Amino acid sequence: MTFAERCASEHEVWAAFDGALEGGMSFTAAARVAGVSKDRARYRWKRIGGMRMQTGRRGGIPRAAGPGPAVLPPAPFEKVEGRLTYFERCVIQVRRHEGWTQKRIAAELQRSPAVICREIKRNTGPDGAYDARRADHWAARRRKRPRKPKLAERPGLAAAVEEYLGQGWSPQLISGVLRRDHPDDRNMQVSHETVYKALYVQGRGALRQDLHRCLSLKRKARVPQGRATSRNSPFREALKISQRPPSVQDRAVPGHWEGDLIIGGDGRSAIGTLVERSTRFVILLHLPGGRHTAEVVAEAMINAMGDLPAHLRRSVTWDRGTEMADYSRIMLELEAPVYFADPHSPWQRGSNENTNRLLRFWFEKGTDLSAHTPEDLRRVQDTLNRRPRPTLGLRTPAQALTELLLPAAA
Repeated sequence: MTFAERCASEHEVWAAFDGALEGGMSFTAAARVAGVSKDRARYRWKRIGGMRMQTGRRGGIPRAAGPGPAVLPPAPFEKVEGRLTYFERCVIQVRRHEGWTQKRIAAELQRSPAVICREIKRNTGPDGAYDARRADHWAARRRKRPRKPKLAERPGLAAAVEEYLGQGWSPQLISGVLRRDHPDDRNMQVSHETVYKALYVQGRGALRQDLHRCLSLKRKARVPQGRATSRNSPFREALKISQRPPSVQDRAVPGHWEGDLIIGGDGRSAIGTLVERSTRFVILLHLPGGRHTAEVVAEAMINAMGDLPAHLRRSVTWDRGTEMADYSRIMLELEAPVYFADPHSPWQRGSNENTNRLLRFWFEKGTDLSAHTPEDLRRVQDTLNRRPRPTLGLRTPAQALTELLLPAAA
């Protein structure tokens, strides 16, 4: 027998031995299957790593390291998503002593080569050797679970979050206000994602689960934002948003408004909304009976904006809806141009879209909006205008508008 043949035969013998161990056989049974003596198998096993084997009827796979009751690793290639099993770490140790590349080990374990690379890098000891028992113990120490949710550990912070949610504040706003009010107290600060997890993620709830109804859309789960409903525009000769002056885009000049309707559940009732782009100040238009014909909407807009100073009614940008068919009258009475956004482009009226989303806290989808009186709309309008806004440095729209009106009054 040539040297190459002896090497090939040796490789087949130890491949059978390793396969028997991976299949759950005991050390003695694996040596019998490979056709080698137990002493020879033990000498080879120590030479390539010397892992401690499980004795008895349960086979030759090592038990997990660390405190607590011993638990057998999963069966070969019973992969646990997101983390390596103890059995896989044993395979990594054996294959590394056999000179396998990380890519080849990854192919055998059906793992990404990056996973094997990170595992070896994280769990290689000071001696430069990778040991499966030590690696599994280190991984278990890094993976201390379950951790107690942040809001569950801090009752004062949870109480503040619940209070603000009850007022209809968004998690982003709550996070910003707490950071402003407690700049030096990390125990009274929380990220908006932590609030969302406390409301939506199972096992992370440290808040009342009914508080999700206090969010603007009252959803029971977080879902991707869908596309807006398309509308056909009958305005072929109206001013387009592309014709709007560049000074409107950067919000440097006040007096430019965005408008739209909030539609009720019956499809017939509606409330008009106007938002000033610079200050985010909101004006709600009461439409008698919830009717939103062109004549009714034009009358409501003229009455609501007619008393504003000229420098605070420079332009209006609206969606392409039939309720604005009488836009020429609005332009004449308010002495301000009316621009129309492009079809299927709600982001061109971003301030108004975001404000309408906040208003759904009071005007829920699927409800009859004609039931709300002018006094109801004024109360909601004042509440929203007294609400701190992160885009204004946590000032309120009312404060921002007052700062613009005072120089004019002086």
